[in-house]
Amino acid sequence: MINKWWRNNNIAAAIMTLLRIYLGYNFMIAGWGKITGGQFDASGFLNNAVRNPVKGPDGSSVFSLYNSFLENVALPNVEVFNIIVPWGEFLVGIGLILGCLTSAAAFFGVIMNFSFLMAGAISHNPTDILIGLLILFAGTNAGKFGLDYFVLPYLRKTLFEEEVNDKNVKPSVVQ
Repeated sequence: MINKWWRNNNIAAAIMTLLRIYLGYNFMIAGWGKITGGQFDASGFLNNAVRNPVKGPDGSSVFSLYNSFLENVALPNVEVFNIIVPWGEFLVGIGLILGCLTSAAAFFGVIMNFSFLMAGAISHNPTDILIGLLILFAGTNAGKFGLDYFVLPYLRKTLFEEEVNDKNVKPSVVQ
C-alpha cells in the first residue's frame, strides 16, 4: 500500500522533488568544487583508504574486496578516477535537480556514496544513501515534476517503438 502511494501519489512526487533537489544540489556543489577548484587528485584519499581500511571489532578489514579494488584498479588508474569522480558528482547533481533520468542519477549517486562509505568516509554518506534509496523506491514518480515527465515518454516511444509495434501485430492465420 505504501509502495503504491510512494510511486503514484502527487504528494509523494512533491516530497521526492524536494529530496532530489536537496540531494542533487549537494552532489552538484561537491562535483563543481572539484572541477573548478584546481587540480583534483584522488590519490591521497585512495592511498589513505588502502592504508587505513574500515575494520570490524576483531580488527580485520570489513571490505577487503573493495580495498583490493582500490589498491589494484583505482590507484593504478587514478588519472581516470580524477575525471570520473568530479564529473560523476556534478552530472548526478544536475540529473537530480532537473529530474532528468532521475532513477539513473539516484542509482549512481548511491553507488558513489557507498564507495565513499566503504573507503571509510562516513560524513553525510548514510543520509545521502537513505535519500537516494527513497528516490529509487519512488521510481518514475520522483521525476514527475521534472524533465522525466517529458524525457521518459519520449525514450519509451523512440527506443521501444519497434517492440510495441511487434506486440500489436496480429499473427496471420495460415490455412
